Amino acid sequence: MHNNRQDTQPVRSIQDGIPAPPRILLWGTIGLFLLTILGGIAGLYIFRNVLTTPQQFRVVTIVPFMDAFIPRNPTPAGGVVPTVVPNQGDIDPSDLLALPLGGAEETEEPSNVTPIPETTPESTPEATIEVLLPTPTPTPTIVPTPTIAPTQTSEETGNAQTIQTVSNTSSRPISFRLGGLRYTVQTWNNCGPANTTMALSYYGWQEDQEVAASYLKPNKLDKNVSPHEIANFINTQTGVRALVRTGGNTEVLRELIAAGFPVIIESGLMPEAYEWIGHYRTVVGYDDAQGIFVLFDSFLGEAVGEAGYIETISQVDSLWRHFNRTFIVVYQQADEARVLSILGDLAEEDSAAEAAFNTAQQEARANPQDGFAWFNMGSALVELERYEEAAAAFDRAWQVGVPWRMLWYQFGPFEAYFNVGRYQDVLSFTNVNLNNGGDNVEETHYWRGRVFEAQGEINQAISAYREALRRNPNYTPASEALDRLNS
Repeated sequence: MHNNRQDTQPVRSIQDGIPAPPRILLWGTIGLFLLTILGGIAGLYIFRNVLTTPQQFRVVTIVPFMDAFIPRNPTPAGGVVPTVVPNQGDIDPSDLLALPLGGAEETEEPSNVTPIPETTPESTPEATIEVLLPTPTPTPTIVPTPTIAPTQTSEETGNAQTIQTVSNTSSRPISFRLGGLRYTVQTWNNCGPANTTMALSYYGWQEDQEVAASYLKPNKLDKNVSPHEIANFINTQTGVRALVRTGGNTEVLRELIAAGFPVIIESGLMPEAYEWIGHYRTVVGYDDAQGIFVLFDSFLGEAVGEAGYIETISQVDSLWRHFNRTFIVVYQQADEARVLSILGDLAEEDSAAEAAFNTAQQEARANPQDGFAWFNMGSALVELERYEEAAAAFDRAWQVGVPWRMLWYQFGPFEAYFNVGRYQDVLSFTNVNLNNGGDNVEETHYWRGRVFEAQGEINQAISAYREALRRNPNYTPASEALDRLNS
């Protein structure tokens, strides 16, 4: 008899032959996951709070998405410098719109201000010059300028505008391009040294931007290198010369380029995804027929390099005026007379300041809500030592609004308010800098020191001057102030 009983043993799956994973592996995986998260959080904390800003930007060049984690200084309400309630004075800012510079008497310094000698880098006695450059003068060359599209976007209005040809009534060529300059891409926050290096390369300078930076901004976090600091570096550390003037115009720029002199201009800039910043650019060519300038822009021009960055003449001027059309001409000593001849009335500093005032006055008349025009009027009046009128102009500039970083780069308000005895206003505006990232601007601490010194608070003054020198050991006014107090 056959046994019809079927095997009732359950069918075993293939998984039944695999033992369960050890608990240590499970917990190890979970632990590794948690360590990865904690490591990322720790790395982010170190990136945001431990690394210096240059170090952060070096990380961003390798890992671009980390840019989103860089802490940003919040823009003040309205994006402008906070309004200061001006003290009651005898000058209404509106009166400046009809001010003839030659007709008003100079304002006397108030009796409550302690006169303290002021020294700027430009007035520093020259050191012995070590000639680092070759003596032959390079020959400027005319090269074709790039062609641009028939329309460009206006920086101020955002509307398309037609390129206009420029009337050329002088003997200079209708287009010209300096040859022999070496384009340099700036490292972080380094447009001053980079443009200095580019301009010097025309005369054979072989060093990179770090050589200029080591002198101009030994503190890498320094937010500003002033035009006079650049000129002082060129005049004392190289074999060529430089001079700074305000109140320039696009015609004199073209005349200087056509004569074979590179020119550095100080401009405003608002590139995509950035707020307003100060910026240097080197002008290397122009084309009147196309209505353009050719620039070496250490920040924007990386894609075009030696070909040069192209902007319309009106665009260049609209950004240049943010700094009262300040420019630095770089030349050899033997050519100084020729440079001064081209500059004409701008050769004398007072005449250049008067020209800057007249231009700004016209712009303020055309648009009384133009903060740059009022600020430029104040800056020009400071150069002319007309401090009461300068203070009134700055008061109106704050009321109508200027970019919140303005006092990182231009210090006329400190000088004007100090010299009319408005010490609290100087401290208020330096506090603005201390609270918005401008604490690494040595002038912020220097002007606080001037106020403390004038008020007899000598220990606080010494501390402020030392803080200025900690930001920039080469800042001569602060070192001279300390010498004065310690003598």
